[in-house]
Amino acid sequence: MLKGMNSGHTQLSEWGFSYLNLKGKLHILDVGCGGGANLAKMLRDLPESIADGIDYSEESVAFSKKTNSAHLGKRCTIRQGNVLSLPYSDHSLDVVTAFETIYFWPSLDKAFEEIKRVLKANGVFLICCESDDAEDTTWTSRIDGMTVYQGEDLKNRLLKIGFQNIELHMHKKGWICLKAVC
Repeated sequence: MLKGMNSGHTQLSEWGFSYLNLKGKLHILDVGCGGGANLAKMLRDLPESIADGIDYSEESVAFSKKTNSAHLGKRCTIRQGNVLSLPYSDHSLDVVTAFETIYFWPSLDKAFEEIKRVLKANGVFLICCESDDAEDTTWTSRIDGMTVYQGEDLKNRLLKIGFQNIELHMHKKGWICLKAVC
């Protein structure tokens, strides 16, 4: 499944990354890193940067570590953990990404607050999802605890928490991407 996620989400990830202009020496965290494909891309594209991952699933962490083994302990740390309690100090990260993962966060607003806590001033938070149609129950009826959020709802939640300059991008395939500045 994780191998399939790595390849199956490639187009969405590429589209989402197109809204980031990442350069130089950054500290990036991919929340819900899954199989590690996005970490691998960031490590490859940003050779001066640190790209860390965190995932709630022990299996995802193991697979992501295997995918990024050449960089572990050097430019990459991958941990099992929860978005509601990130193991980073206040204002320590330049970028936080969340690809296909917010559906499963137990408290979205608390998670957004935690991400804001760890981002530096002018840090960027990127969210990418394949769906924002809350009426479509194709997946939510099959996966317990999954919630699909509409893009405008996400934008309003981010504004309420204090994020700024929020861009909401919609893809013709129904995908959404939000880029918010801390």
